[in-house]
Amino acid sequence: MNLKDKFYRYIQNLQDTITSKLEAVDGKATFKQDLWQRPEGGGGRTRVIENGGVFEKGGVNISAVHGKLPESMQQYFGVTDADFYACGLSLVIHPKNPFVPTVHANWRYFELYDPQGNIVDQWFGGGQDLTPYYLFDEDAAHFHSICKRACDEHHPNFYAQYKKRCDAYFWNHHRNEARGVGGLFFDYCKANDEMNMKAWYDFVTEVGNSFLEAYIPIVSKRKDRAYDRSQRDWQEIRRGRYVEFNLVHDKGTLFGLRTNGRIESILMSLPPHVQWQYDHHPKSGSEEERLVKVLQKPKKWT
Repeated sequence: MNLKDKFYRYIQNLQDTITSKLEAVDGKATFKQDLWQRPEGGGGRTRVIENGGVFEKGGVNISAVHGKLPESMQQYFGVTDADFYACGLSLVIHPKNPFVPTVHANWRYFELYDPQGNIVDQWFGGGQDLTPYYLFDEDAAHFHSICKRACDEHHPNFYAQYKKRCDAYFWNHHRNEARGVGGLFFDYCKANDEMNMKAWYDFVTEVGNSFLEAYIPIVSKRKDRAYDRSQRDWQEIRRGRYVEFNLVHDKGTLFGLRTNGRIESILMSLPPHVQWQYDHHPKSGSEEERLVKVLQKPKKWT
């Protein structure tokens, strides 16, 4: 089996595993499935959960698309007259309780072809990151410890390297703050002297397999904690920053829009209830302010 088919089979199975576990944790809602086709080639399987007992909205999507690389993306990749293949799993989960963090993850594979159909470039990318609204240091440390363990199985420098890249990537430049407390971000993982493509496949799937262990214990610990309207308001204000990042900076969103991707799947990452209050600042000495101070200067968690 070639690499692209092997990885697509992997993300199909991973989608089943993740959605089944999230449904069990939620206890009320189930994922609605939507199969779709892309006119230019390929398609996907979107699964969305809404108005659950724990999860207010979430999506766990897979896709495999192919065809001629749009001109805007040719310039981005520095190629001309190229075809492409891209497959991946992308998820975003927005819990109802403001003490449970939002989580995002993505694992993907990409190929570029010459006019004769030969592979001229191929790489993996992905990562997973945590966006809390109230900061529990032990939750951030747990999430990062699982990320580090997955990385350490494959290279002693991967965690430090990809944690740093995550902090840099998920940075809301116009706000001068991080989107959350980070995790891992890696891209253009190509064959080199240390890692062939099989080794990269093993690494990316190790990270994917670690996701539930990184996130579910945090959900289980915080989902029944009592909260009030002011804490819900803060969650919705911070969700506004999440939306800003996704629409202004996120490469995955921009790639989907530029390749005529399915708009409902691309924008499923947006939360259902959001606030933008003019010139809002948290109260001095509050837990809300403590979160913002950490987001302004990423810290070491493990």
